[in-house]
Amino acid sequence: MVGHDDVLRAVAEFDALGAAGFYARHGFAPATTYEMVVDGRKYPPKAVLGTAFELATGTRLASGDFEGGRSGAVRVLQKLGFDIRHSRVR
Repeated sequence: MVGHDDVLRAVAEFDALGAAGFYARHGFAPATTYEMVVDGRKYPPKAVLGTAFELATGTRLASGDFEGGRSGAVRVLQKLGFDIRHSRVR
């Protein structure tokens, strides 16, 4: 199971690699509808949650393996206490 700390580890990896490096390493694309905000910085919820799952379990998920929207990654991240907002980029 993915916990709050796993998500923060994924966020730290995003910061360390930069967006392009993070997407290339983990096989995700930029968010289109939602953004996760941590300490004023914006992150792609589905990519972060998928990477957090990989960090927590050692199993890699592809983008098509789970939902990213309100009924998927967004809901999980909100339950873990993260701030999720509608993206202004469309």
